[in-house]
Amino acid sequence: MNWSIDIQPMISGPLFWAAIAVAAVLVTVLLLRRTRGSVLRGLSLLAVIAALANPTLRQEERESLSNIAIVVTDESTSQTIADRPGQAAAIRTDLEARLGKIPNLEVKWVASSRPTGEGASGTNLFADLNRALANVPPDRLAGVITITDGQVHDVPQGVAGLGFDAPVHTLLTGRPDEFDRRIEILKGPKFGIVGQTREIELAVRETGRRGRSADTVTLRVRREDAADETLRARIDETVRLPMRFPHAGTNIVEIELEPVDGELTGANNRVVVAAEGVRENLRVLLVSGEPHAGERTWRNLLKSDAAVDLVHFTILRPPEKQDGTPIHQLSLIAFPTRELFSEKIKDFDLIIFDRYQHRGILPLLYYDNIARYVERHGGALLVAAGDDLAGRSSLYRTPLRSVLPVVPSGRVIEQPFKAAVAGDGLRHPVTRGLPGAGAPGGEATWGRWFRQVEVETRRGRTLMTGAEQKPLLVLDRMGKGRVALMTSDHAWLWARGYEGGGPHTDLLRRISHWLMKEPDLEEERLIASARGLRLSVERRSMERTVPEVTVSAPGGEVTTLSLDPSSDGIWRSSVEVKAPGLYKLETPAPDGQGKLTAVAHAGVEDAREMSEVTATDLRMRPLVEATGGGVFWTRSGGLLGAVSATAVDVPRVSMLTSARVLAGSGWLGLKDREAHVTRGVSLTPMFSGLMALAALLAFITLAWWREGR
Repeated sequence: MNWSIDIQPMISGPLFWAAIAVAAVLVTVLLLRRTRGSVLRGLSLLAVIAALANPTLRQEERESLSNIAIVVTDESTSQTIADRPGQAAAIRTDLEARLGKIPNLEVKWVASSRPTGEGASGTNLFADLNRALANVPPDRLAGVITITDGQVHDVPQGVAGLGFDAPVHTLLTGRPDEFDRRIEILKGPKFGIVGQTREIELAVRETGRRGRSADTVTLRVRREDAADETLRARIDETVRLPMRFPHAGTNIVEIELEPVDGELTGANNRVVVAAEGVRENLRVLLVSGEPHAGERTWRNLLKSDAAVDLVHFTILRPPEKQDGTPIHQLSLIAFPTRELFSEKIKDFDLIIFDRYQHRGILPLLYYDNIARYVERHGGALLVAAGDDLAGRSSLYRTPLRSVLPVVPSGRVIEQPFKAAVAGDGLRHPVTRGLPGAGAPGGEATWGRWFRQVEVETRRGRTLMTGAEQKPLLVLDRMGKGRVALMTSDHAWLWARGYEGGGPHTDLLRRISHWLMKEPDLEEERLIASARGLRLSVERRSMERTVPEVTVSAPGGEVTTLSLDPSSDGIWRSSVEVKAPGLYKLETPAPDGQGKLTAVAHAGVEDAREMSEVTATDLRMRPLVEATGGGVFWTRSGGLLGAVSATAVDVPRVSMLTSARVLAGSGWLGLKDREAHVTRGVSLTPMFSGLMALAALLAFITLAWWREGR
């Protein structure tokens, strides 16, 4: 029950206060004149005022609501080092017991900043606190208690940023005299051109130590393409380290700092710099011969690729042109054959002949240059042929014969057929998983083609077949270079959408990028990745079986890993590793072609979280003190005791009603908000009706009696 008196004047507020003022003036005048009965007259006026005030006794039936305290526990990576896990658990146990003894108090526990590999980096206690406050009425919040090492990265600038009026207290884990060393990356590349080198800038930082035992430290550098190396550096001195980009995709360099006695943790003694290797624009020379319906198919495809610089020439001399016009006058622009096929041939990554026939325009020496460009200099050649390959002017009748993987029979097959992925094509990344290819042995869903040159393969791999199961797409490695040959010029039917079309863009782009040695299209490849401490390995191969993979851990431990078949040409496996760091993997390549290698960095990477790990009260203290709370170091055995996982100094908790200071030596306070819900209200008039009339008559009568004496 709760009692109170309500004043509800029977007249308007201004008139009521005017009546009080008039009555006060009259009583004052009577008292100054010492008029007989002036006191009784004043009481009569008071009775009139009281009747006008209409006082009411208010009786409320209230149901008390519990106060709510929120305890936020820091579970970030820095809370897992040294003795902090046991210390935090002991704090929670003690705090649960203390808060449990306080009547009418509800406690909500919030776990914050647990490392998951997702979300924002660092320790974000207040972001998790705000999510918990969404279901807490502000008038019931008694206070917030945080259990942390003090390295919090989202502390509000002021009390206004909290959004509530309640004390914030901090119970600190760790010790105020901790010492730690770490590596700080000052400048690191995000990408680099393949084959070039960029610079990493770093420094060794030391926190919490007074009087350094040694200013010089040892750094170990691990690269994926070289043996480990060591270098010496001074604390706080900028160190510049070259980072090479041996291949496209992710390139990794790991730098490790030698640990020292008394250091808080070695977890932040290792940093990884990962940067993307980007190839320079690929240079492609496209030479078109006799015009045909699909002449622009290759041109449009290559022009749409931002990574390709295209040089395109079309030679327009049909066989029936016999007007005696000299060759050098058949073009508005002189065809720079000597410059392209002799002087600058090595500048191109790929040469494409699209329905081109040898008609004497290019000297045989230039074809020989192209063959040497492929075999000796690692160049790439693509021949997109039609019936031109079967005639007397076929490219096979030039020195290019030495690098072509097929022998044309001279027969042109002109009949409808559907291209099919078969044999090696099911496992090769160029044709594996082509949209519309259908199940192995089944018919593809794409449209038909109508012409194909009959050839016999003498080298290479046949990935696709066409009419009469004859080779349609053949890929081959020739010396240091690569060669691809398509025996039909009807790919443009897919581009035009004939009978539903087909994946012409996927197929032609994959062919061209395989020729230009795109890593993702290598048929023999080892890939490694890590999520947390789980290492995943993928092996791509054209073989039926693959050997085990050798895994080298950061500490030098070597293990082997067997892979399981996943799909055509792909084997996969995963394993939990023990320690974070850079893992190097290798496996033998087929046919004694050396070894395939890969690297991956295991461990939860949160550079912001591990940049500073020594416990501190500096980040939280300004905000905590502004709310009236306190910051407490929690240690066992008093101020000089060592940290224990079973006994800690947790301050005494008190519930206070109207205090402004809510923390002191050895104690912290929570606000008693006295929140309630009103279930019923009863109103009883106190001075109205007969009671007011009787009092008024009584005082008037006494005043008349007093004046009559």
